[in-house]
Amino acid sequence: MAYNELTEEEKHVILHKGTERAFTGKYWNYEGTGTYVCRQCNAALFLSEAKFDSFTGWPSFDDTIEGAVEELPDADGSRVEIICANCKGHLGHVFRGEGMTDKNTRHCVNSISLDFKPKD
Repeated sequence: MAYNELTEEEKHVILHKGTERAFTGKYWNYEGTGTYVCRQCNAALFLSEAKFDSFTGWPSFDDTIEGAVEELPDADGSRVEIICANCKGHLGHVFRGEGMTDKNTRHCVNSISLDFKPKD
């Protein structure tokens, strides 16, 4: 399967599990209506309706598109990594129990791991 070409910065985050700096990504405060997709493979990951402002500087979602995101424990066991179920690219981490939304879940995602497809 052919994937999108990635910049060095995108490779650092998506392939090597890096993190972009807070408040620098293009989607942390973006409010468009549509679907957030994987930057590497274009798989649909999150609907804009699930996005909320967590005041952390990264895009945050309280839900995923069913089956689109996998969860893996970090090597040190301190956090839970989220990856694209299709291409296994690194997205960020999921946190539970913070009380930020009714679903009590925050998928904290690197903007650089995403593209946005506006609703037609």
